[in-house]
Amino acid sequence: MKIAIHYQTQYAYAEPVSFSLHLFRLFPKADRHLALRKVSFQTNADAVVSYRRDLFDNEIASVFYPSHSALLTAQLSLELEVEERNAFGFLLDSHALEVPFPYKPEEQRVLAPFCSGNTPVTLPFWSPPPTPQATIATLVELNRALHENLIYERREEGDPRSPAETVAMGRGACRDFAVLMAATLRGMGLAARVVSGYLCEFGETEKHAEGALHAWTETYLPGAGWIGFDPTNGILCNHNHIPTAVGLSAQDIAPIFGRYFHKTHVPALMTASLQIHEIA
Repeated sequence: MKIAIHYQTQYAYAEPVSFSLHLFRLFPKADRHLALRKVSFQTNADAVVSYRRDLFDNEIASVFYPSHSALLTAQLSLELEVEERNAFGFLLDSHALEVPFPYKPEEQRVLAPFCSGNTPVTLPFWSPPPTPQATIATLVELNRALHENLIYERREEGDPRSPAETVAMGRGACRDFAVLMAATLRGMGLAARVVSGYLCEFGETEKHAEGALHAWTETYLPGAGWIGFDPTNGILCNHNHIPTAVGLSAQDIAPIFGRYFHKTHVPALMTASLQIHEIA
């Protein structure tokens, strides 16, 4: 499958402002099922753009804006070839066949930051099994429970809500779902990280990511590696999920991160659009 992705965003301010260094995490992560054929990234004409990899090995564009401006724009065009991938195409190591399970010492040394850091979350509609149960069946059930018991809402700006707030409100955007599932998994003793990226929804009747970037969760399962779960849609992640950034927290995966500076508050209007389509 060949696809084209076109993303653009604009921040229009009521008067010229200065900008901090901006980070753009919009570039697909390397994967044997994905080949990046073309990429074009553009922003303000006088900007200085450099590319590097961050702490989580995400490729980012680091952009310095030397001039005051009332407008910050960014455009990204991608062409990719994506191979189909079976979301369940993996085998677990014997010690991970049932949850709860302990990671081996060598796994724990690396995964420790991904296993902690959240206040325990109580879900009114789902609880971890009281006795050992099949790992994949349990996680599929959790993923489905989040999808079926929380209402999806589109909210393109702002930080994600805390897991407790999302549960109390009973609804959230995809980043709220992702953060909540990561916290729940960590409460079960599993390593979890949050992910942002693109979701291809060709032919789907209900589209939760159309025209916007998406977020989901990955958990580390011995023998399988990092496996993606999309609680917004209640499915495991496959080739239609194209990650651009992974991290411990939502700030680590923010598609665009930066600030403006001015002696007073300056009203601003943010607009963004995303088109994903198949190409011949």
